[in-house]
Parts: sequence; structure tokens; C-alpha cells
Amino acid sequence: MSAAGVALMLGGAGILLAAGPAQAAEVSYSTECVPPPISGLPPVQGTTKVQITAPAEAKVGDEVEVVWKTVEAASKNPDILDLEKDTVKPTGVVKVAGAQTADLAMEGPRQNPPIPKNSPMVLPDMKGKLKLTAPGEITLAPGAYTINVSKPLSTDTKCAPKETVRPAATIKVTEAGGGTTGGTTTSGGSSGSGGTDSGGSTAGGSTSGGTSSSGGGTGGGGGQTDFEGKEVSVAYACKTPIGDKNATSPVKINAKRNGGNFDLTVKFSKSVMDSPADIPKDSVKPSMEVKLGGADKGFVHVEGPTNKEPIKAGDPIEIPDLTGTYKPGATGKATLSPGVLTVKALGTTTTCTPPANVPVSLELDTSAQPGGASGGTSTSGGTGAGGSTGGTSTSGGGLADTGAEDAGALRALALVAGTVILLGGAVFTFTPWRLLRR
Repeated sequence: MSAAGVALMLGGAGILLAAGPAQAAEVSYSTECVPPPISGLPPVQGTTKVQITAPAEAKVGDEVEVVWKTVEAASKNPDILDLEKDTVKPTGVVKVAGAQTADLAMEGPRQNPPIPKNSPMVLPDMKGKLKLTAPGEITLAPGAYTINVSKPLSTDTKCAPKETVRPAATIKVTEAGGGTTGGTTTSGGSSGSGGTDSGGSTAGGSTSGGTSSSGGGTGGGGGQTDFEGKEVSVAYACKTPIGDKNATSPVKINAKRNGGNFDLTVKFSKSVMDSPADIPKDSVKPSMEVKLGGADKGFVHVEGPTNKEPIKAGDPIEIPDLTGTYKPGATGKATLSPGVLTVKALGTTTTCTPPANVPVSLELDTSAQPGGASGGTSTSGGTGAGGSTGGTSTSGGGLADTGAEDAGALRALALVAGTVILLGGAVFTFTPWRLLRR
């Protein structure tokens, strides 16, 4: 059989063959990359250059592979920390236009060489599969992308074009019954990553709204019993034993109906804290005052258990779920938002106060219960897991005083400068160890 016959057979089976060398044309575009908030870095303005590879010709019904190759990043890895091998993973979107329109999701592996501080970023290629649905010419242009760095904590840097990006590749699509297939079109362009090494979550208050949950009637009647809240990011102002710090913490509030009350569980995003020193068991205790709004007013005290096992220096620390009981003080739709977070450890107290416009995580349909939440006063110590009180919170109006009862507590919490502690997503940066030893 001739080579042309083989090509036609394979083309009919949906297999694309290269018809000849591809033309490569680099695509450059202005980009703004927003580093994670905890990095403290401003948005980075740069030029991205990306090379898009795709078949030059294909047929309706074919599924073609599109490859995004980063030619040059918009900025260097900042002079903050070295990125370890295989800690960088990009994702992005290729804009499909012309005879067919779509946002094609692109994803690359977590694969990179070690990237020293103040050196060019090296990103792996991203790939995506595009199902062709209409005849004609379609164009492919790189769009927004996100760079995830997994260590020392999982963070995202989000980058978006600041101008209209010209197409980086064109595919000529023919009807399934005719035409030839083949050829590969490659054109280039780069994507810039700014501050990709620095980590953190989206700054507090950036996620708004909440999860609307219809709680049903009063008491323990039928209907929905479990209610899952929406994870919101909260920008805390923290008073630590060593000074005032800002902290960003993703928080979710869930509820389970228990008669006329609700058992609350406050969850933090998975956090990793490399302990700077040996910490004995039963030494770290977190708690929070969940803020009520809508039909109800006040606060609900929730708390977590202390660490059950000793924590060795260098081992990760994870904050546990915080639990408590919400006894409604009003009938209607009540909202629940993350409130003042308190962490006690080795005789010290760190108090973190959220902004006034903290987002709502959960909404519940409630019926007033005797001795419920509306009215009263809640201190940072809370009312215990058994109920809630309302009114003002002594720790919610400002930063509570914090002290260290022994020097060992400070030494246990001290970190080498630039090291970040995460407690359920809350970030605290402390004074260098050598200063504390003085």
C-alpha cells in the first residue's frame, strides 16, 4: 500500500500524522502576576512568552493534543527561598476562537529542577485535549494561568494577560468525510510567573457570600440535618507574644442539627507547621468565637483539643477541628462567620481578630430556643462548647493583650527569620532565634 493510502487509513481512525516541519512563531504579551498575599510582594508586571503546539490540520470529531511550552517567564524567582525539585505545577487556559470557541484547560506535571533564589523560573510544559466540533479555522491563544508551589506550603500565584493576546496557532478543521489530515503548527509565547515561590492563601475577605442552608422547622423535625459551609479567606490581625502580625486563614463552618440546636465544626485548610522546637503534649490549644449575624446576634465559642502527642522539632503541626454548640436566640435566617481566633501554647496567647466585613461561611434557618444566643456578652474565653452568648465580644473589638509566662514559651515559638508557621492557614512570622536567645 502506498504511503498516501496508509495516511488516509490512519486519518480515518482519528490518528493525526505530521505532514512536514512546523512553523514556530513566538507569542509575547503583557502579563500581571499576583503573588500569594502572605508573601508581602506586590503584583509583578512582565512579559510572557509561550509556544503553542497543535496539529495544523484535523477533522471534525478528532481529539487533538495542544501543548503549552513556557519559553521565558516574566520574572525571576524572588530572593526569598530556593524552590526544591518537583515542587512547581502550572495550570492554565488556552482561548479557542474561530469556527469553534472554548476555554481549553491546560495542566502540567509537578516537575522542575531546583530553582535557586533570584534565578529564572523553569516551568514544565502544559497539555490539554481539544475535541473538534465544527469545520473551519480555529485559533489558539494562551490566556490566564496559575502556578502552584507545594513547599514549604501549597500556594498559588495567579497570572493574567493585560492585553489582547494574538493567536499562537491555527488548526484547519475539515468535515469528517473528506480532506487530508496532518501537519503540526507550533508557535511560541511565554508565560511569566511573578513571585511564584512565596506562598499563601487569598487575602481575607476576598471570598464573599456563604452557603445557604435551609434548616427546616423547629426542634428535631425532619428535613436536612447536615449543612456544609463555604470556605472563606479571612485577613486576621494577630497579637503574638513577640509583636503584631497579619495572618490569612481559610476557614469553613459546618453544622449538624441537634434538636433545636446546631453542633458546629470549624475547619481550617490543611496546614503544615514545622515546629521550631520540641513541644510537649497537651501544650497547644486553639479556640474561636464564631460570629452570628442576620436574624441572630452574638458569638458561639468553639474549641479544639490540645495536641495529643509531643511534637518534635521539625515535625509538622496541624490545627484540629474546632467544635461547639449553637443555640439559636432568634427565628429566621442566621449567618455564621469566622470570628476571633485564639491559640494558647506553653503559657503564651496569640489572639487574631478578623476584619469587620468578614465573609459569611454558613446560613441557617433557625428557631429561637430558651436561653439562645441573642443578647449577652461573650469574652474571648467563650461560653464553652455547650452554648453561645450574644452581644459584644471583648476580644472582637480589638487586639487582646498577650503575654509569655516563661522564656521557654518564646523559645519554642521562635523561628529562624523568614520561616513561616501555619496554624490552620493562619500565618505567623516571629523574631529570629538568635535575637530571642539574647
